[in-house]
Order: sequence, then C-alpha cells, then structure tokens
Amino acid sequence: MDCPCGRAGSGGGPLLLPGCCGRWLDAGTPAPDAESLMRSRYTAFVLGRAEYLLATWHPSRRPADLQLESGAKWLGLEVRWKKQQDATHAEVEFVARQRDRSGRAVRLHELSRFVFEDGLWLYVDGDALR
Repeated sequence: MDCPCGRAGSGGGPLLLPGCCGRWLDAGTPAPDAESLMRSRYTAFVLGRAEYLLATWHPSRRPADLQLESGAKWLGLEVRWKKQQDATHAEVEFVARQRDRSGRAVRLHELSRFVFEDGLWLYVDGDALR
C-alpha cells in the first residue's frame, strides 16, 4: 500500500506505508522531525488511528478523547512549507483534502506548531488558514 501522506521516494514514485509513515505508526520509532510527524498524523487520520494522534499531541493541548469522523475519505496531502525555528520548535504549513460522509469536499489548510520534548516531536496546535 502506498503511504497516504504522498511522500515520494528517490525515484519520484510514492513510498510504501511500511517504509514511510508506517515506521512511526507501527514500529514505535519516533518521527525524526516535525514534517515527518505531521505526515504521520495525516496518515493516522486516513487509517483511523486515534490512539497515535493522541500519543503525538502535546499534553498541554491534547484532548481527553478523540472521535474521528466515520465515512470521511481522505484525498491527499500537500506540504506547503516547513520551518525549523530552533532545536525544539518547528512549523509546518499543509493542505489536507477530504470528502465528508455526505460527499462534501473539505479542505483543511493549517499552519501547525510542533515542539521537541523528551526525545519526541509533538503536535502542539495550529491556525486554520484560507
């Protein structure tokens, strides 16, 4: 299975899930940078892996529970840019597209903030962009 995050390999084709975000989702290996964490979180949304989303959310902002929308069809991810602000802070701008269960097209454009703590990159929060 191609990785839902859409990251391309050296040959330009999509990477397979085990060699891409599957490493972070299934092998227990921490994502090495904020972009990889953001891509793996998108993949977790696609695969319905709420436990991974909660585990990679900073405790200061993490919800107690997370209910993923059933019937949503994720259509793609575009990373617009990323910025490593310092050794422990980074931002990633992305656009994720989906169809909700009613068939309506939804576009999530966000500037996400990440922090590196205790050897792990964690999602802190984000601002919706137009």
